[in-house]
Amino acid sequence: MSQKNIKRRDFLKKTGAVTVAGAGAVIAAPNVMASTRKHRWKIVSTWPPNSPLFQTGVERFAKRVKELTSGQLTLQVFAAGELIPAFGAFEAVSKGMVQAGAGASYYWAGKSSAAQWFSSVPFGLNAQGMNSWFYAGGGLKLWEETYAPFNLIPRPYGNTGLQMGGWFNKEITSVDDFKGLKMRIPGLGGKVIKKVGGTPVLLPGGEIFTALERGVLDATEFVGPLHDMRMGFYKAAKYYYTPGWHEPGTVLEVFFNKTAYEKLPKSLQLALDTAAAENNIWMLAEFDAQNGNALRTLINKHKVQIRHFSDETLSELHKVALEVMQEEASKDDQAQKVHQAFNKFQDRVGAWSAVSEKVYHQLIAKKVAL
Repeated sequence: MSQKNIKRRDFLKKTGAVTVAGAGAVIAAPNVMASTRKHRWKIVSTWPPNSPLFQTGVERFAKRVKELTSGQLTLQVFAAGELIPAFGAFEAVSKGMVQAGAGASYYWAGKSSAAQWFSSVPFGLNAQGMNSWFYAGGGLKLWEETYAPFNLIPRPYGNTGLQMGGWFNKEITSVDDFKGLKMRIPGLGGKVIKKVGGTPVLLPGGEIFTALERGVLDATEFVGPLHDMRMGFYKAAKYYYTPGWHEPGTVLEVFFNKTAYEKLPKSLQLALDTAAAENNIWMLAEFDAQNGNALRTLINKHKVQIRHFSDETLSELHKVALEVMQEEASKDDQAQKVHQAFNKFQDRVGAWSAVSEKVYHQLIAKKVAL
């Protein structure tokens, strides 16, 4: 065979290979195009614009999703009132008016009594315990079951950590001092206040200071030193109480329209889940760090005095809280199921915490001076 024929045969082989590869590329092209389709979502929150960690946390979450997906999935962020009223987020996402929302599950007690357990339970699990319940104790599965009838998929995406007990315009020396008290307090904690004779009021964060200043409220809880100082509560109330028995580790949520979520490629679903989990770690770290700095400022600059609920007051509130949770759990089968699962898990981790975390924190508390 001549050198010319050999070269011609090689040329044909190469050309054929290119042609086959080219055909394969053409055939595969629609799949490639489908996988790079851009998705544009809207996410609404219950938080006011620029609220540190709350609304900025939503914006950070949206940014991380965009980064993780190289722009395939973007979320346009709307603070409370910019597109949907603060407490309209659940329904808006459920109905598919927008694809995602951010808030706290106890806001939706009117939709589902069981929802309250996924945010914070009075005298319940702290942030570490809540994460353990969700990621290792079946809590997230129960949460998904609870939201499924509303066409929603929930994810924990932040935690405030242990909160403060609140700001009061009179001293609280016993449970009787809650009688007649108008207090901004949501969730199961609010129901405890009602049962001891107070009036719980549910207000968005942006409306609290004015209500407290004008006497519409006698007391308020919100989160902790960082936000309380920024919102100026020390200008409108005299007494700052600890501990936050009502919210020992408050979970913040992001929730997705189930139909929209399930239409996404698996890789984009995973990006949403991953961004939520990472944001959960980031937010708790930020709350701890910034609350520590803000507390010193409140005490040293604004001369705020920290008051402690008495052991007797906390003991009485605990008894009432157990009654309230049983009453709420009896409202439907799902609430009862979640309540029982939560209690079982808390008992399990509580025994370990009693011989580890509790002893350690008692030790270091003696060595810390404000």
